[in-house]
Amino acid sequence: MPGRDDWPAGTEHPLASVRIRARVLSRCLDYGPNDNISSCVGEGDLEGVEAEVETIIARLMDALVVNRKSPHCEKTPARVARMLVREVLQGRYEGPPALTAFPNSRLDELYVVGPVSVRSCCAHHLVPIIGQCWLGVIPNGKVLGLSKFSRLVQWCAARGQIQEELTMQIADELDALLDPRGIAVVMRAAHMCCQWRGVKDANQLMMTSVTRGLFREDARARAELMALVERTAP
Repeated sequence: MPGRDDWPAGTEHPLASVRIRARVLSRCLDYGPNDNISSCVGEGDLEGVEAEVETIIARLMDALVVNRKSPHCEKTPARVARMLVREVLQGRYEGPPALTAFPNSRLDELYVVGPVSVRSCCAHHLVPIIGQCWLGVIPNGKVLGLSKFSRLVQWCAARGQIQEELTMQIADELDALLDPRGIAVVMRAAHMCCQWRGVKDANQLMMTSVTRGLFREDARARAELMALVERTAP
């Protein structure tokens, strides 16, 4: 069979990953670890990607000299493939959740949502990033339903990420959706690339924040935000 990239022009490649990447490149889109490429995923493509990943995980286990016929490992390649495609990196392949904003007629003061659970995947080592974030809003003409904040965070986080960029992505999405007078995202997370490997520091946490609008311009608004975050932190 021809390789991944030398398939005859004008015919559909049998590998879903190659078909998706061809669409991405034809549209000049970015496809880094934390980019969303859902617009290039067609019907049946995710099943194909999952099958490819399953084959590769099986080869990885063979390379690590793991007996895949062991009762514990017989279904490991399929489990890992489904976990990566349908859960850990789901935010790359699926479009944004429905995030209906509602008219705001009266509220003009700060409100904070959190802590919201953060479950992401380190883009450097493909191991978990686990933490919480707080979302501060000084509204303008729109407000967002409470559960929608969690859905937005989950969608952005379910990709290969670094925490700094994840914090900015969440702020970007909220800013575009609500056009608020102020937006802030504060995140605190543990990185398994530091706790599970490398320095193996089980106590290390990373804090990041992004502030825009009134939160950046007004020290009192920032102070009020951080006081509420500290009050609700576990």
